[in-house]
Amino acid sequence: MGWKTLHRWLGLTVGTVALVLGLTGALLALDPVQQAWQAPAAPDDLPVATLVERVTRTVAGIEEIRRLPSGAIVAFSFDGDQAQASYVDPADGRVLGPWQPSALPRWVKNLHRSLLLGDAGRWGAAGIALAMGLVCVSALVLLLRRMGGWRRLGARVRGSLAQRIHVVVGRIVLAILLLTSLTALTMSASTLGLVALDAGTEPEVASVAAGQPDLPGAQLALLQNIPVRDLRKLNFPAAADPQDTWKAATRQGEAWIDRYSGQTLASQDTTMAQKVYDWALVLHTGEGAWPWAVVLGFVGASVLLFWWSGVVIWWQARRLVPHITGNSPLAQADVLLFVASEGGSTWGFAQALHEALAHSGHRVHTGALEHFQTAPATRQVFVLAATYGEGQAPAHAKDALERIAKLTASAVPVTVLGFGDRQYPAFCAFAEALEQTLRARGWPALLPLECIHQQSSQQFARWGQALAQALGEPLVLDYVPRVPPTTALTLVARQGYREHSDEPTAILRFAWPAQGGGARLGHFAAGDLVGILAPGSAVPRYYSLASGSQDGFLEICVRLLPGGLCSTHLLGLQPGDSIAAFIRSNPGFALPRTRRPVLLIGAGTGVAPLAGFIRRNDRHTPMHLYFGGRDPAQDFYFGPEIQRWLAEGRLASVQTVFSRVPEGGGYVQDALRRDAERIRALVAQGALVRVCGSRAMAKGVTEALDAILAPLHLNVAQIKAKERYAEDIF
Repeated sequence: MGWKTLHRWLGLTVGTVALVLGLTGALLALDPVQQAWQAPAAPDDLPVATLVERVTRTVAGIEEIRRLPSGAIVAFSFDGDQAQASYVDPADGRVLGPWQPSALPRWVKNLHRSLLLGDAGRWGAAGIALAMGLVCVSALVLLLRRMGGWRRLGARVRGSLAQRIHVVVGRIVLAILLLTSLTALTMSASTLGLVALDAGTEPEVASVAAGQPDLPGAQLALLQNIPVRDLRKLNFPAAADPQDTWKAATRQGEAWIDRYSGQTLASQDTTMAQKVYDWALVLHTGEGAWPWAVVLGFVGASVLLFWWSGVVIWWQARRLVPHITGNSPLAQADVLLFVASEGGSTWGFAQALHEALAHSGHRVHTGALEHFQTAPATRQVFVLAATYGEGQAPAHAKDALERIAKLTASAVPVTVLGFGDRQYPAFCAFAEALEQTLRARGWPALLPLECIHQQSSQQFARWGQALAQALGEPLVLDYVPRVPPTTALTLVARQGYREHSDEPTAILRFAWPAQGGGARLGHFAAGDLVGILAPGSAVPRYYSLASGSQDGFLEICVRLLPGGLCSTHLLGLQPGDSIAAFIRSNPGFALPRTRRPVLLIGAGTGVAPLAGFIRRNDRHTPMHLYFGGRDPAQDFYFGPEIQRWLAEGRLASVQTVFSRVPEGGGYVQDALRRDAERIRALVAQGALVRVCGSRAMAKGVTEALDAILAPLHLNVAQIKAKERYAEDIF
């Protein structure tokens, strides 16, 4: 059983009960806070003898003085036959009011400690504490695996809302939750009788009367040498029993004192087990340390977030893993599909490929990558492999690579299709490792390795076209990940470019309704993606946003793609027309609020999200734009706005190049090379880099920057690993 499986099933099975313990623990954490504010604490250096003198003057029939963990002093006495417990002021012994634990904390404590089931419940609570400890350990392993090690533990968290909540909350409270589990086990060991806290039987002692009266407590030498901070409780000798003694319990141990002579008759040191228990009690409950109790209260309440986000993550992953219908037995199939998926989304693409191949007449078997093998009937093998964390295999397939490396290669082609996110430095690293291993072992391939960015249905469809050509048979891959609900947006303005060419382009501005349907669109920022569904199409087309919700409108830049259904639809819109759209966040490309310089590099319509960053640069962060186009008269997108932002100080500098005009300067990477010294200086200052444009442009920019940064012993991969470099490639 892997760490992820252990974490998932312990969380699902024990999580509900752990939720009860967490919430009750949060409620119980209020008790130390309440105690700390109910009565004044005794000064730490006050001798116990002085405290006894003050309290005996004001409290008749006193039998015991107890120091609460908060430091407050409680006197227990009898008024006739009526037992009393009172807060007293250690400054003068004055009675402040009655002391009585409330019924609610007592009931909640019983629920927390034993689930209201007595001894059986105590064993159950201990088992839950052990399970939660294992959940915490497995969570730490998975967290380190996801973030890429200790050094990247504080890096930005990507993923769905539930995933981000789960990880962020885990980073904050995981260590404390583990501590509460360990301390709960420590305390349970005593409660269940597994560990004895005391030294055994009490010594046989008695006060010896020699005709003298009782010695006042204030005159007992031992009590004069014990500070109140060390006192747990002090028992007075019973008036009706002349042989009874004083008994003082402190942090250091217990002592019995002769009531007549004041001599110490016997003493016992605190056991190591008791000392460990005392520390565990403080760390688990916050008793005597109310600021820590507040922390524990928040941590206990956070279990609700853990439980909710964990259930949502599990449910989302479960929904994404389809039931493969018509799955042929492996031994009879001529096409085998093997899947490695961390969150389950890759299975949807596998199902689409399975159905398309089956429709073409193939017998197809689909299974998990850890079951990789071939059979005599096998003619083609496809591996759909997602990359997890910093280049790791999904948890279920962590041993698959080693296993495949030991297999004897056959003549059956094995084609790898990778899935990942280009914002991660190790984009599709696991798929690349699979590809290298397969080729090194001698397995042939029908197609070279292809990598799908952010579950792009367009890229998947293009790969399907290449596959159909390689197979020599019709094959259509039109899988679309689940599309969220859409919102109707109305076009309010458009600015056309190159309208009489074969690649007309336009900047389209849509109204963002503040109420009604617009509320479902949610918050968005420049650099996020808007998914647009063209009429008659179930496949959304994604465009980078040039605006955020703060701007009060939604703006994109659209260029006509040959045969592009969505771009044709968008460029045919007129003010007043509507589209169906939804927002998909793009946190890896987002630009955080920063005072560090920013390098913005874009070509063609790739300038759109960069324009959005500049538009919202109210803090006048030094932003430097490098823009590449073809002809300044035809495709200098956002040109007037860029000049205005430059004058307003939102943009520190702009360098433009145009490839189709004389003296245009070439391509954007050429502009970077000419400014090499300046680029090096900005990167040395910690500059953030954002690149948006075509894949070819991004490759050229990477090559140029690698050469520019070489004197600094840096490259793009290194600054990408530090989350200073991000691409939005189309």
